[in-house]
Amino acid sequence: MTEIGRWRWVGLSAFVHALLLIRYSSGLPLVHPLRAAVDRVNERGPFIGLVMAYSSEAQAVRSSGEFVPCSDIPMLDLYGILISTPPTPNNHVDFEFLTVGRAKMSLNAGITVQIVLDVFDVRGVVHFGIAGSANDSLSFGDVSVPKFLAFTGSWTWTKFNSAKGSSPDLFFGEYNIPSESKNWLSSIEYKTEELFQVGKEMQYVFWLQVDPEWFQVAENLQVALQRCVNETYCLPETPKVVFGLKGSTDDVFVNNAAYRKFLFEEFGVSTIDEESAAVLMTAMSPGVPAIVFRGVSDLAGGEESWSSTDLSDLASINAFKVALEFIAAIGKEKHQLMPKEMI
Repeated sequence: MTEIGRWRWVGLSAFVHALLLIRYSSGLPLVHPLRAAVDRVNERGPFIGLVMAYSSEAQAVRSSGEFVPCSDIPMLDLYGILISTPPTPNNHVDFEFLTVGRAKMSLNAGITVQIVLDVFDVRGVVHFGIAGSANDSLSFGDVSVPKFLAFTGSWTWTKFNSAKGSSPDLFFGEYNIPSESKNWLSSIEYKTEELFQVGKEMQYVFWLQVDPEWFQVAENLQVALQRCVNETYCLPETPKVVFGLKGSTDDVFVNNAAYRKFLFEEFGVSTIDEESAAVLMTAMSPGVPAIVFRGVSDLAGGEESWSSTDLSDLASINAFKVALEFIAAIGKEKHQLMPKEMI
């Protein structure tokens, strides 16, 4: 081999080695103070990202007894998001969960998931939490594993007396009391979202589908849910896991019976929350599989006979039980779990 040829080979070898280092390095700048720590964590990946939104959901993780503290790098404060790092798996997956100072709702949920995907070696996202029910067949404590999710918070407020659009509309006058009439609020016309995915043309979509393979795994789960809120109060019936329903996400906490009825009748949604569609869409863009588990904590506007706090705790526990069994089911292959809470 000539001298020039030898140096070309050395140069190519160094270039390939550099590519391998980049593959397993974080998306943080080289000068970022957490770059070395994140790279050390990523050596133990790929991970499953566990995403949640409420303090009751974080408590369900803490009190489960399934997770133990990590002594190596217990947590990372990344852009104000406290992310606990995973120790060696034991049984399901073990980790120490730490509360994260992060706001709820779809914008912050999407931002947080994007940061985690950019910085860590994540092979999939599992999102669990509580939700309001828009479907009378769902009871308190039930867990919905939706197949489709829509963001119903994107709409155009139409002019008074304007013609009905091509998309679904909510006419406020139809809900006037004592009788239906015209209303100066007129109506809102629901819009599609722009979905950008790697290697694909931009699509206008209304329904987002959870990962089909992961959903198929979830359908085979057999999970015993908790019935009692505490030692004194128990639900009339044991909660159940329901698969294949539709869910709605909005930047509004829905506590209105007429609106939840409208969402059910117009779109067929069974649960209403503020994060799921944002989490799913963010994961779908780079092609990362994602799935959602939502426990029913309220009726999104119906009269409640139970304490909302108690029901939130029970719904969080049941949703986490199903999420945990799902993680165990896909854990036949090498994986670890990275938890994250947005508050």
